[in-house]
Amino acid sequence: MPHRSLILGSASPRRLDLLAQIGLIPSLIDPADIDETPRRAEQPLPYAQRMAAEKASAVAARHPGAIILAADTVVAIGRRILPKAESDASVAACLAMLSGRRHRVISAVSLIAPDGAQRHRTSISIVAFGPLDANAIAAYVAGGEGLGKAGGYAIQGRAAQHIRWLSGSYSGIVGLPLFETTALLRSVGLHIG
Repeated sequence: MPHRSLILGSASPRRLDLLAQIGLIPSLIDPADIDETPRRAEQPLPYAQRMAAEKASAVAARHPGAIILAADTVVAIGRRILPKAESDASVAACLAMLSGRRHRVISAVSLIAPDGAQRHRTSISIVAFGPLDANAIAAYVAGGEGLGKAGGYAIQGRAAQHIRWLSGSYSGIVGLPLFETTALLRSVGLHIG
């Protein structure tokens, strides 16, 4: 059953699936559609937190009195924010940077309660890719699943074969950290069983 006043401020099917995993179906999906350009010299953590908060605020302005849930996931190498890969070349470039290295996946979640109060939680995970040669990168690019993904890969898909280890929140790496999200939803009285 959809929760009557929960609105998901994201078009991500992965976030919708993750909410369903904990038994929640939003009553409405309303993507924020905001400018996601990082500010000059903006670091990955504050960028992810700002994006989640701005997405939630944009959606809340259209739905006063509802519970708004929005999130942002950033893949970062050091201070560098990797792009959401929008082309095969971008996917390949991201994978080349990730090859044989550790990187952070920052997932920020923002919730706006019916009274307008905004709450935030953030999950930071570390992921290590094994070395990727040109053939492995080309094969992954050809599959198409890296398009539209932060850092050019989807951990829940074929990219999993290249991940040596991870530390943190698997659901956060997918796009919505469920531990943090559940805490936020419970803070506004939603029963999650």
